Amino acid sequence: MAKSLTSHRPLLAVALKVSAVFLFTAMAAVVKALSDEFPTGELVFFRSFFAIPVIIIWLMSRGELAQGFVVRKPMGHFWRGVLGTTAMGLTFTGLGLIPLPEATAIGYATPIFTLILAAIMLGERIRTIRIAAVAIGLLGVLIMIWPRLGGNNLEATATIGALCILGATIARAFVQIHIRQLVQVDHPAAIVFYFSMTASLLSGLTIFGGWVVPTWDQAALLIMAGLIGGVAQILVTSSYRFGQASMLAPYDYTSMLFAIVIGYVWFSELPTLVMLAGAALVIAGNIVVIWREHQLGLERGKARAVTDPKG
Repeated sequence: MAKSLTSHRPLLAVALKVSAVFLFTAMAAVVKALSDEFPTGELVFFRSFFAIPVIIIWLMSRGELAQGFVVRKPMGHFWRGVLGTTAMGLTFTGLGLIPLPEATAIGYATPIFTLILAAIMLGERIRTIRIAAVAIGLLGVLIMIWPRLGGNNLEATATIGALCILGATIARAFVQIHIRQLVQVDHPAAIVFYFSMTASLLSGLTIFGGWVVPTWDQAALLIMAGLIGGVAQILVTSSYRFGQASMLAPYDYTSMLFAIVIGYVWFSELPTLVMLAGAALVIAGNIVVIWREHQLGLERGKARAVTDPKG
């Protein structure tokens, strides 16, 4: 019998997940630092292209490289790439226009929008608890972006930045729905590999719009962004080998701590009380969803134990 690739090692799972969250936040900071000097398409290209070698080495080490090349729904991967590249482009644009902690906080809305889209597109039922969670999360989003929409003392670029990040969260929600459908027919290795390939191709086409030739120091940072992103993707994927998704999901919110520290040290940014209040509501809504998913998982497990006893 083949040895299982998963095991229950919660401390290792948490360490991998938190490390991945830190690297993703650090990558966002690198992109933000370069956003004034380079067009978004060029940033997306370096982030995507230089993640590919890391992903290939990882797939080879797991013996999954062959599965990474085989797809049954090529157009499904293309559209997943379009949606993911759009989300990345909007995120990178927004990072250059608003503080890192604010961009991080608005990004927490992705699970809320995913829940809404799952009900609309996949016909998933949303009961009272989930409806309440969605309402809390959307209220938090509204609180965070409201100052950007109505304040005369705020620059228009910040409004555009907040809307770009909000648009990215919606695009990522579409990506999540799309991945739910792809994993039914294609291996996760293929989904990871072909996204990086598609994103590199699509963003590479923006070279005709005018790219900036980087200095050696800038090129090192651009390549670093891709390598960090690739390693972070591997770490977050590996974390789920050693711990359940419901256990690991709350650790996504450590990114706020990392964003506040990096934002202050690198960019002299501090979060506002309004932003923190909105972020707290969005996080609360997400935690309710996580808790409810955990409860439903326990209920389904009990039902299977009754209907399919192993004794």
